Amino acid sequence: MEEKDMMNNPDMNQEPVQNDAPGKKKFGFGKKTPKPKKEKASKPVKERAQGILSVIPKIIILLAVVSIAFSTAYSLNEDEDAVITTFGIPSVVEDSGLHFKIPFIQKRTNVDMSVRGMTIGYNPHTDASIENESLMITKDFNFINVDFYVEWQVTDAVAYLFASEDPQTILKTLTMSYIRDTIGSYNIDEVLTTGKAQIQSEIRTKLIERMESEQLGITVRSVAIQDAEPPTAEVSAAFKAVEDAKQKAEETVNNAKTYRNQKIPAAEAQSKTILENAEAQKQTRIREAEGQIARFNAMYEEYIKYPDITKTRMYYEAMEELLPGLKVIIQDGKGNIVNVLGDVNTNETDKD
Repeated sequence: MEEKDMMNNPDMNQEPVQNDAPGKKKFGFGKKTPKPKKEKASKPVKERAQGILSVIPKIIILLAVVSIAFSTAYSLNEDEDAVITTFGIPSVVEDSGLHFKIPFIQKRTNVDMSVRGMTIGYNPHTDASIENESLMITKDFNFINVDFYVEWQVTDAVAYLFASEDPQTILKTLTMSYIRDTIGSYNIDEVLTTGKAQIQSEIRTKLIERMESEQLGITVRSVAIQDAEPPTAEVSAAFKAVEDAKQKAEETVNNAKTYRNQKIPAAEAQSKTILENAEAQKQTRIREAEGQIARFNAMYEEYIKYPDITKTRMYYEAMEELLPGLKVIIQDGKGNIVNVLGDVNTNETDKD
């Protein structure tokens, strides 16, 4: 078997190669010795790897320094407050600008302190109605859809973060509760027309008082009814007709009041003029009567003293007043006119 193997393997038939280089080991049967060049080629790779390994710690240290720098410095806008927690004890930073904190010990949370809005009853992006929020029942047992817009603001950043888990959800739940409670105390006509301002004011007052009692760090700035309408088109049309009729009636009443305000002063002025004229005429008549009374009394006193003379004088005075206006015609026994006394033209004119 060994002979066959040697015959089949040509390398085995070759004579051992002599290696005369000094200090080198001789290898038999034509086997090649390892080349020193491979060992020389592996040295730069190791050096390169060692260089990379030496740079990695420096990169890690640099990243750590940058991370610490970013976690130490922070900035605040004008409408932001920062709550800094140090070993569980919170403190508030209100000034805007650049600030610093202790890394890994202090934790920072920014809180938006601007006025924010919240919609109830509709989707602000699509204006679609949300019936489970907008559908309500009034005092007179009518259904109505009412949409609200609530403006609120954080007043205490620490209470806002730590007094409750979700203050915005609490605010919305309380708002919906007070809205339904208030709408339920008004008739549907008041909700649709004249009672909106009072409803908004009542809801806002209730929410502010509740927020203060709960100490959630939130206050309500305004509550506004965006839209109020019956849930069906037929009912909505009927209420619109009623509202139009009320507005027309109110307009008619206002016009009547305007007409009254125009006529009453004129009538009062006319009445005052009539009364003043009547008073003046009364005073004139009274003075004339008093003068006649005084004249009669004076004449009576003269009559008592001299009756005959007074009668004669009165007769003559009466004739002086009557005769100038008389026309005297004298006829004979046959009916012929004998004489005419007095001014015929004057008498005819007076007769006419």
